[in-house]
Amino acid sequence: MNANTQATWLGHPRGLFLLCGTELWERFSFYAMRAILVLYLTDKTINGGLGWTTQDALNLYGIYTGLVYLTPVLGGWLADNFLGQRRSIIIGGALMAIGQFTLALPNSIIDPYELHAFYVGLAFLIVGNGLFKPNISTMVGHLYNEGDNRRDGAFTIFYMGINLGSLLAGIIAGTASTEFGWKAGFLCAGIGMLMSLLIQMIFANKYLGSIGIEPAAKKQLRESGAQQKQPLTKVERDRLKVIVVMSMFVIIFWAGFEQAGGLMNIYSQEYTNRMIGAFEVPAAWFQSLNPFFIILLAPMLAVFWRRLGANEPSSPIKFAMAMGFLAMGFVCMVGAAMQQGGDMSVKASMWWLVGAYFFHTLGELCLSPIGLSLITKLAPLRLMSVMMGTWFCANAVANYVAGLIGSHVGDAGPLAIFGGIAATAGVAGILLVLCSSKLVDWMHGAEGTKASAEEQKEPTPATA
Repeated sequence: MNANTQATWLGHPRGLFLLCGTELWERFSFYAMRAILVLYLTDKTINGGLGWTTQDALNLYGIYTGLVYLTPVLGGWLADNFLGQRRSIIIGGALMAIGQFTLALPNSIIDPYELHAFYVGLAFLIVGNGLFKPNISTMVGHLYNEGDNRRDGAFTIFYMGINLGSLLAGIIAGTASTEFGWKAGFLCAGIGMLMSLLIQMIFANKYLGSIGIEPAAKKQLRESGAQQKQPLTKVERDRLKVIVVMSMFVIIFWAGFEQAGGLMNIYSQEYTNRMIGAFEVPAAWFQSLNPFFIILLAPMLAVFWRRLGANEPSSPIKFAMAMGFLAMGFVCMVGAAMQQGGDMSVKASMWWLVGAYFFHTLGELCLSPIGLSLITKLAPLRLMSVMMGTWFCANAVANYVAGLIGSHVGDAGPLAIFGGIAATAGVAGILLVLCSSKLVDWMHGAEGTKASAEEQKEPTPATA
C-alpha cells in the first residue's frame, strides 16, 4: 500500500491519522510520567515521594531520558531485520504499559520494595520505548512515495498529534497527582498507553494495509532480486553524512531544551511566583505550555513555509533558526534569574517561563518535525528505522548532558547555567549557517535541488 492506493482525508492518507492517534496516546503516557517524575523523586516521603536530593533526582532523570532515546537504535535494527515495524510497535507498547502500571502500584502493595518496583518500571519503559519510538515515525514516511511534497506537511500533522498528547498529559497527570497523589499520575500514564495499543491493534490492518509488516531489509532484498545486501552508493553515503552532522547540532539543541523536564521544572516549583489571585498554578502545568504553543504555532509556521515557495530555507538553515530561538528562550530565563538578584528566597515572575517556553517551541518547530522528515528523505529503505533510531540516539546524549548540566545548579547557580546554554546555542546556530551549503550539496537533491547527471546515474535510496 502507498499514497496512491489509500483513501485520503484532508489531502493525506488516512493511515497518517491512525499513526497520529497511536502516537498521541503514547506521548500522553510518556509526558504524563515525565511531568511528575522529578517532583515525585524530590518530594518528602511523608507526601508519598522518595525524598531524594535535587542533584540525585536530576542525575536519574538524565540517565532515564538518555536511555529512552538510546534504545531506539537497537529497536530500529530489530524492526528492519526481524520484527517489522508494526510488530515492534505492539511489543514496545505492551512493555511500556507494564512499566507505567508498575510505577502506579500503591505503596501498601510493594512496601518495602517500592524502590525496586520503581526501577523495574523504568526498565520496562526504556526497553518498550526502544521498540516503539523509531518505528512509528518511520511508518509515516512509508505512507508517501519518494518525492511526494506532502511529506513535510504530514510530519507537521504528526507532530501536532504528539503535542496534543503532551498538552493533555501535563494537565491531567499534574491535576491527578495534586489531588490524589503521585501514583494517580502514573496510573493516568498507564491508561494512556493502553489507549495507544488499542487504537493500533484495532485499526492498523484497515488503514495501513501491509505497511510495516515485512522487515524493511527483507523487503528491499525481495524487491531488488538481490541475494545479499548491496553496498551503499556515493549518494547514500553523502546523505548519511548529513544525518550524522545534523545529529551533532541536535545534541546541543535538546541538551538545552530538555531542561524543561528537569531544571526548569524544579525552577517553576521552587523559585517561581505561580499565584494568579488566590489560585496557585500547579508546577506540572508549565509542562503543557510547550505542546499548547506547538498546536497554536505549527499551522501558522506550515503556512509560512509554504508561502515562501522557492525561498523556503533549507533544513540546515531551519536548524540554525532553531538554535537562535533556543538562545532567546534562555535569555528569558536569564531575566528570571536576574530578577531574583542572587536571593533564592525571591520568586521570579512566571511570565519569564512563559516567554522561555514560547521561544523554545518556535525552535522545536524549526528542528524536530523537519528532522523526522529529513530522515525519511535521506536514509536508505533498508536502514531507515536504524537511522531513525540513530537520530533519537542524539537525543539520548542530549538528555544525559541535560541532566548533568541541571544537576550543577547548586554549584554554578541558575544565572550561569541559563546564560551558558544561551551562548552555546547562539554559536551553534552561526556554525550551522556557515556549513549549510555543503550539507545541501551532500543531500543530492533530496530537498528539491537538482542533482548532477553523474549523481543521477547512481541508484538513490527509496523511501516508500
